[in-house]
Amino acid sequence: MLKKLVSCLLLAILLALAAKVAGAAEKRILVYGDSLSAGFGIAVRDSWPALLDRRLKQQVPAYALTNASISGETTAGGRARLGAALQQFKPSVVILALGANDGLRGLPVAAMKDNLLAMARQARKAGARVLLVGMRLPPNYGPQYTRDFDAAFRDVARTEKTALLPFLLEPIALERDAFQADGLHPVAAVQPKLLDHVWAALKPLLG
Repeated sequence: MLKKLVSCLLLAILLALAAKVAGAAEKRILVYGDSLSAGFGIAVRDSWPALLDRRLKQQVPAYALTNASISGETTAGGRARLGAALQQFKPSVVILALGANDGLRGLPVAAMKDNLLAMARQARKAGARVLLVGMRLPPNYGPQYTRDFDAAFRDVARTEKTALLPFLLEPIALERDAFQADGLHPVAAVQPKLLDHVWAALKPLLG
């Protein structure tokens, strides 16, 4: 009888530990961006989100990563599919890295800002912490548009009380060799720099 009781007690402890490990593994980071996060023009395994996934496994194994970035995505497209992504992946943290294609296409900044606000609010309502990743445009888009574009990310972060990384490409923006022939997408060699840049803003959200 005592032996059976001990066996049951050990089984209960093992089940409790397994549940604890499973619960920890359910913490998920969702990278939600465009081609700059999808690894356009390079091997996906060399992109900064893939490097982030490997760093998490080494340093913060309680978190897993899903990269739901799509090349060419705008904030409108991202807004349309975010609900399904949140429901499917149930992330604890969302890295929201959209807006670059809105700017490159000269789309209205007010619409981009509204989409970012809606996505940040939706993610937070779903229980996720949000890291908003901003972008900047070259001056040929005109001073007013570029100023408004840059300010939109700060305004969204302030309004929704999210973490903010003002400019994803800041560590490499002035390095011509850091970009592919199109002058827009970073090469594989500089992805670790982008990882470190994102990591500095993301790490405080991991608790």
